[in-house]
Amino acid sequence: MTDDRDPASRGADRPLGEPSARRKKAYFALMGTCVVLILLAWNVVRLWSVPVAIGMSVVAAVIPPVAAVVANWGRGR
Repeated sequence: MTDDRDPASRGADRPLGEPSARRKKAYFALMGTCVVLILLAWNVVRLWSVPVAIGMSVVAAVIPPVAAVVANWGRGR
């Protein structure tokens, strides 16, 4: 008989496994967008407008945490 309070009886010790192919593609697309934004901001856009380049960098800084959430969405179920 297993104790219902025992985490091992609920499968808590099992690994989460690989993320789905769709989540991997979404993660890499978001991270690719991040890299492109940074490269464009500081190699092209800054020549015309530094504030716009800074804005692009701020957007690019928000993307990695969002990408991590997308990649891990629903893995604990």
